[in-house]
Amino acid sequence: MYISSAQMYTELRGLSDGVTRVETKLDGIAQGLTDLGKDVADHETRIRTLERARWPLPTIGALAGVAGAATGVIALFAR
Repeated sequence: MYISSAQMYTELRGLSDGVTRVETKLDGIAQGLTDLGKDVADHETRIRTLERARWPLPTIGALAGVAGAATGVIALFAR
């Protein structure tokens, strides 16, 4: 079987076009991953901020419970 130079050139151009399309898609995927990484970092920062702002609530609840118990004990012995 004989492959002419024109056929070889046509196949090579087709292969080159295919590689170009794949490179373009990979560039798009890479950009999407970069954007996704930024979004994940932003969400991580927001979650950490919310977690830090939330920690006093259980402490305040525990202190209120202790204060209530102390008040009840004082009221019981104050009679």
